Amino acid sequence: MSLLDCFCTSRTQVESLRPEKQSETSIHQYLVDEPTLSWSPPSTRASEVVCSTNVSHYELQVEIGRGFDNLTSVHLARHTPTGTLVTIKITNLENCNEERLKALQKAVILSHFFRHPNITTYWTVFTVGSWLWVISPFMAYGSASQLLRTYFPEGMSETLIRNILFGAVRGLNYLHQNDCIHRSIKASHILISGDGLVTLSGLSHLHSLVKHGQRHRAVYDFPQFSTSVQPWLSPELLRQDLHGYNVKSDIYSVGITACELASGQVPFQDMHRTQMLLQKLKGPPYSPLDISIFPQSESRMKSSRSGIDSGIGESVLVSSGTHTVNSDRLHTPSSKTFSPAFFSLVQLCLQQDPEKRPSASSLLSHVFFKQPYFEFL
Repeated sequence: MSLLDCFCTSRTQVESLRPEKQSETSIHQYLVDEPTLSWSPPSTRASEVVCSTNVSHYELQVEIGRGFDNLTSVHLARHTPTGTLVTIKITNLENCNEERLKALQKAVILSHFFRHPNITTYWTVFTVGSWLWVISPFMAYGSASQLLRTYFPEGMSETLIRNILFGAVRGLNYLHQNDCIHRSIKASHILISGDGLVTLSGLSHLHSLVKHGQRHRAVYDFPQFSTSVQPWLSPELLRQDLHGYNVKSDIYSVGITACELASGQVPFQDMHRTQMLLQKLKGPPYSPLDISIFPQSESRMKSSRSGIDSGIGESVLVSSGTHTVNSDRLHTPSSKTFSPAFFSLVQLCLQQDPEKRPSASSLLSHVFFKQPYFEFL
């Protein structure tokens, strides 16, 4: 049984996408338990799907989402020879410009290069006329963003956030160890399987620090990001100056994603683009869960005191004008409670100076991921 099921069983979306009916506690248990650290190769039945490039072998069931700036439709489908449920991403290549074609090519190539349980796997990739079909494992609970919209509109519990972020940061650490910057960490790129495995997707924006056989300390490649992804991007990536950016820009995005999971909203989302850029680039230090960076009509997280331990061997003092961090607990108007460890994690990730942010490997040892799972429920 998993941590999500006790919240989701009264809804129909998740049940309709799963091969068996959920019990009331099944989703909740998977993500309350210790995060999944093991990974097994595809089963024999799944291996048949991996090798199947015959379009007639796939029966599309329902469109479950869109991606790649709305150019890709995502479908639940059934591999008819084996009955295996799969996810199929279909993109009309004729609608893609040269930059987007390169991004798709990069994602496909890297999906075969990377082998990690917390990185989304592409089983098969083939074309049907001008349409690109990408077959991947079916993630029964979809993305963390979908879970927020459907089941947790006011934000997730700290226990659920801990498990989702732990899997995402493990995947991110693997990418960083391979000298790659993800550049698009957000809740919609964190997927959750039926057995609670968390995987990182969205590899089309990924960039390598290795070029012509040499590893570079910084990247100066600034793609034309959609304005919709800018709330998650780091100040140095948005700044686009001669200093460039590195893997620490992903850590900033982890902090924004943590706020997104905690509040059910994206920081800066309703803020005018110019105001958002100024706040990130030149504005005073701010509390990551401050009322000022969330849409004004929804619930807020408030803080009251500063000076909390970072959880990874250093301490940080944070403030936001007249707002300061509560060293005991954080509260929302809906009586949701968050630990100092959670706030510490977020605050470290959102340091304006990338050198002050922890690495992904250091983040995994943060006290937030080591707390007993019965706390703060």
